[in-house]
Parts: sequence; C-alpha cells; structure tokens
Amino acid sequence: MAMISLFLIFLLHAVTVVTADLRPGFYRSTCPDAESIVRAVMKRALIREPRSVASVMRFQFHDCFVNGCDASMLLDDTPTMLGEKLALSNINSLRSYEVIDEVKEELEKTCPGVVSCADIIIMAARDAVALTGGPDWEVRLGRLDSLNASQEDSNNIMPSPRANASALIDLFKRFNLSIKDLVALSGSHSIGQARCFSIMFRLYNQSGSGKPDPTIEPCFRQKLNKLCPLNVDQNITGDLDATPRLFDNQYFKDLVAGRGFLNSDQTLFTFPYTRGYVQLYSTDQSLFFKDFVNGMLKLGELQSGRPGEVRKNCRVVNGQSDDLMLE
Repeated sequence: MAMISLFLIFLLHAVTVVTADLRPGFYRSTCPDAESIVRAVMKRALIREPRSVASVMRFQFHDCFVNGCDASMLLDDTPTMLGEKLALSNINSLRSYEVIDEVKEELEKTCPGVVSCADIIIMAARDAVALTGGPDWEVRLGRLDSLNASQEDSNNIMPSPRANASALIDLFKRFNLSIKDLVALSGSHSIGQARCFSIMFRLYNQSGSGKPDPTIEPCFRQKLNKLCPLNVDQNITGDLDATPRLFDNQYFKDLVAGRGFLNSDQTLFTFPYTRGYVQLYSTDQSLFFKDFVNGMLKLGELQSGRPGEVRKNCRVVNGQSDDLMLE
C-alpha cells in the first residue's frame, strides 16, 4: 500500500485538471454531427445488448484515472508496449470495445481525422447514462489521443473490488475529487453487472476470516451464494443493483439495505464519512443526478498535458498498423 501511495503522489504531478482547451460544441464547425452519430451508435448497442452501454460508460473511469482522459486504455498491445487492456482491473472485466470501434468507423466516414477517441469515450459515457433513464448533460470536448499506454500505470492506480471507502477517498482526493464526487460517481454502478470473481472473498473469506462479509443482508447473501457457489465459473455475472438496466438511485437504496454487490460499494454505507451521502442519494434521486453530472465533468477534465493526436483507429496510434503489417 505504501508503494502504491508513493506512486499516486508522483502521478498527481503528471495528471492535472486542464480545462482551457475543453469546451462544449468543440466539433460544431469541423464535425457538426459528431454527437448525434455517437448517440445513434449507442442506441443500437443498447438494443443489441443492454449491458454493453454500461460497460462503455466504465471506460471513462478506467481511462481518465490513468494518465488523464486520452484513450490510452483503447490501445492494443504491440511488440514494444504492454497496453492497459490486460491490466489487473481491466482483464476479463472491461468489455464492449467493439462499440467504440463502431462509433469511430461511423465518424471517420463522416469527418475523417477529426474526432478523437478520447472524446468518443466521454460522449459515449454520457449517452450510456442518458439512454438508460439517467441525466443528460453537455460534455466538454477537445481532447487528444495518447501515443502510448501503460499496463503498469493502470495496475498501480486502479482500485480493486476489495478496496474500502477509505482507500477510495484517498485515491479520489489525489485527483482533486471530493468525497461527494466519490459517492456520486460510484452511482455509475446503477447499471450493469460484475463478475463472481469480484465477490468470492466477500461470500466465503472476508478479511481472511473464512466467513462471509457480515454486512451482507442475509437473504441477499443466499441469492449471491446460489449465483456464485465455490465451484462457480468466476466469470459468471450478477446485477450491480436491483434495476441494472435503469440508471436511477436504486443502487443507493440497495446499499442502505445491505445489498451492495461489490465490497467497494457496500463500504460506502458502512464508512462514516461516506454514509451520509449514500443515505441522501437513496432518498433524493434528483440530487444524485446533479452531483453525478458534476463528478463526470470533473473526471473528464483530468489531462496529462502530454503530446497527442487524433487516431484514425482507436486501437493503434497513427501509422502503427501499417508498420506492423510490414514486419
């Protein structure tokens, strides 16, 4: 933990909030249909597989926390670079990359070389929320795509499902995100699913006790035991809240009732500094929506200031695909 903390302190010098180049309507003159194209593809993805839009929404978190919002997480591995897709928090967890590929393909047909993959992630995350019943908001755009990725950085920064509220507060604080931001943004788990892998320790060996997490409501624990028995394929998934296809405040109601799926979620209610916000959002959905939007805007402003480009293919830096074909 000490080593991770030192890394995060170092990282704070590399990732800052830079808003001068980000603004609403950034593509109004260069690609006026950009946002409508992204939303149309997200609508199709929602119809094909409802879970996919929740998966895409998570990209903003996994991208922006690791060296800023620069689409580094979309880069495939190369012979000289280990990308972030196989990082500990991403492997067998992040999915639906093909939705971003589809968005990029549509945008390249309409306005080639204009809309960055980093901005696509931001727009798609917003659309995932809006299309499932949550708030809609005006996004600030104008990001560039990174020229590299770092599996090591992702491993060091992204929290695990075992993380508790105290560790999450520490992480968010280093990015100038408040306790309120942490709880509101955790509401992203209002939609989607997570794997049995992420909760096996809660069910059978919490804190090395050989017993289940005592904070899990008994009937809910029985349900989870049936979903995730000891011999289960740990890639089996369960709903993150009782309304996994609807973006609402049910997630917080579930936490109050002891029905949080992930340890990192349930501790938001058991930890004194976060408990009040959980209770507040469980009774005031409008306030949750307002604070969630503010948190997403703040998260989307994390930038590294490193050189970048607008990738033609979100999986590779420009020119790289041609180089690999020649090898």
